[in-house]
Amino acid sequence: MATQPTPLQFLASTKNEKTRTALTSSELATRTLHRRAIEAVIWGTPAVNFDLMYQAMVRDAKSGDDSNKIVYWSRLFDWKNQTLTPNPDAIYFMAFFNTKDVGPVVLEIPPADEGSITGSIDDCWQTAIEDVGPAGFDKGKGGQYLIVPPGYKEQVPSGYIALQSHTYQGYALLRSILKTNSTAGIANAVAYGKRIKLYPLSQAQPTTTQFVDAINVVYDANIPWDMRFFQSLNRMVQTEPWLERDKAMIDQLRSIGIEKGKLFNPNQKTQTTLKDALREAHAWLADQYENSYFPPPYFEGGHWCVPVSHDVIEGLQTFFANPDKYPVDGRGVAYTVGFFSAKHFGAGQFYLMTFTDKTGKGLESGCTYRLNVPARAPVTQYWSATVYDRDTHALVRNVQRASQSSQNPELQKNADGSVDIYFGPKAPAAKESNWIPTGAGKFEVLFRLYGPQKPLFDKTWKLPDIEKLN
Repeated sequence: MATQPTPLQFLASTKNEKTRTALTSSELATRTLHRRAIEAVIWGTPAVNFDLMYQAMVRDAKSGDDSNKIVYWSRLFDWKNQTLTPNPDAIYFMAFFNTKDVGPVVLEIPPADEGSITGSIDDCWQTAIEDVGPAGFDKGKGGQYLIVPPGYKEQVPSGYIALQSHTYQGYALLRSILKTNSTAGIANAVAYGKRIKLYPLSQAQPTTTQFVDAINVVYDANIPWDMRFFQSLNRMVQTEPWLERDKAMIDQLRSIGIEKGKLFNPNQKTQTTLKDALREAHAWLADQYENSYFPPPYFEGGHWCVPVSHDVIEGLQTFFANPDKYPVDGRGVAYTVGFFSAKHFGAGQFYLMTFTDKTGKGLESGCTYRLNVPARAPVTQYWSATVYDRDTHALVRNVQRASQSSQNPELQKNADGSVDIYFGPKAPAAKESNWIPTGAGKFEVLFRLYGPQKPLFDKTWKLPDIEKLN
């Protein structure tokens, strides 16, 4: 009877029939560490993305190391807001909450009288809990949203909109919408946004909400593709409860050195493998974004796409309720490109993204392009086009203007009511007011529609592709 190969010999032989040398225990451990680290990166990106924004508030905006504060920008921000695809045409208020020590937290949204909030409350996995403002649960009437921690059993006092969070930490992305981007319009949007309140329910006499202005700092929340990624992921594992859907990751993370209640302190050899895995995961996520991630073009024959897959949207809106779907891959890609999720996608805002021109070629900063925005854009608030760095998905560094929007009173219109937006290294003659500089390297464009209307969804209004001029 022939001698059967050992499992290790069989593994080696199936890889290369000519090489029957068994993998050593050390080699197997390294390979396991590498592949599990890759999966940890893809799975953990939403939580790391959140932690990086929180750490930026603490480190860059110097808020102090605690939550239940609101970081905001006291005017329209520039490139110094280094979050992923932020909106430079609204006044941002980001309310970071943590219920672990203080219990339920109250987020007060003002009624839409002197202004308007478009926003969503997300847990630390950036899964939407609820939308707020005119397109949210309060329908513009305002309200007191009460965010309760995991396992909370006490009765909620009357008068509150109770929201169950499955995590202790989270944030609300709240955009105070401009009526005009004039100096007065911006000041009014800031003043209206500062009517938002955030405080623990336990405070019988709520203290003044703490607002942290980030306008003059580099608020750097870009994903670092180095050991800081795993350090951030470890922070989230240590501070948050395991969700039932994610318990399969407990052993996966333990095998790379991340375990609840234990110090994450990988030796030099392990760090080398983890860094290699990060590079591969980053390359895979970037490749998925460019070649596999986007759904079909939104307009037939065009290149504008909704920058998140249908399965991911469905999962984020339902807390991944479908027992047969958990689109971790698509979610990982999504949170390398942007942050936050809405409970009702398309209600308050709608996004279209492209990184190619009408011929399918990538957008290059050394060239000049034109986007013709047809008249009667289907919005109740505004539309905008924003340029981002193709590699980082953040605003292009050291470029002072990142976008153009219909709120701009200086925007030149064509005779038919349409608007031409220009992208390139310099403005075409007499088109400065309609131009967006592109910095260096490749870029991408995100087109936002706030207060989207029916002609967008039935596609009787169509956004043309970007055309290269030279």
